[in-house]
Amino acid sequence: MTTDTLPPSGIDRLLAIMARLRDPATGCPWDIEQTFATIAPYTLEEAHEVADAIERQAWDELRGELGDLLFQVVYHAQMAAEAGHFAFDDVVAAISDKMIARHPHVFGSESRDKTAEQQTRDWEAQKARERGTARTLDGIATALPALTRALKLQNRAARVGFDWPSTAEVLDKLVEEAREVVEARDRLSHDALTEEIGDLLFVMANLARHLKVDPEAALRAANAKFTRRFARIEDWLAETGRSPSDSDLAEMDALWNRAKAEDKARRGA
Repeated sequence: MTTDTLPPSGIDRLLAIMARLRDPATGCPWDIEQTFATIAPYTLEEAHEVADAIERQAWDELRGELGDLLFQVVYHAQMAAEAGHFAFDDVVAAISDKMIARHPHVFGSESRDKTAEQQTRDWEAQKARERGTARTLDGIATALPALTRALKLQNRAARVGFDWPSTAEVLDKLVEEAREVVEARDRLSHDALTEEIGDLLFVMANLARHLKVDPEAALRAANAKFTRRFARIEDWLAETGRSPSDSDLAEMDALWNRAKAEDKARRGA
């Protein structure tokens, strides 16, 4: 079989490619062996790569990353069709119906004269109606990055009134949890210490939420900053024919401060 038999373009071409890859007789042995469970990690990875391209404003890369993510949707839909669960058209129909139902101010008779905050409240109210009698925190995916899931759990709880009234209470809780981490370090088991660290991170996510900061984005930025500054340390050491393993903490700390100053000067320029 050749590409001559494939549709010339569009989503039909991609669907046909996926079906060909999964064909038991003529497809790719690796693709044929895959399951929902084995493909799911790739789906998460591709979603993160989309976010990374956006973060870096790498628009040419974003085109390709979005294609990779779309292929993941097509992959899962193909496996679902083979198992008799649903087909790609059912996926498209479901999201189309959902978007229409959740935007009555666009596709219905409701007024568009709403703030973004009111539209968010309406969106959540519609989602709550769709969940029906489900519990407040049901439906928040466990596979989300932990900080993102913490934020969603807290937002959901806050909508039913379970929230601190101001940032001051969150800061008090942060001090309390930090103190408990110190106590756990000195006298409790490793499992207890792990639990206290988790509590501290959860409160940090809540503090970010109260300050209207996305904790996942904040940590990504901190990771990028650390990577950038450590690379400068390596560059400066390389100028003397050395690597970090040939240095010591005192020297690298001084170089870190130099990189930090360089960063601040660049931002001020």
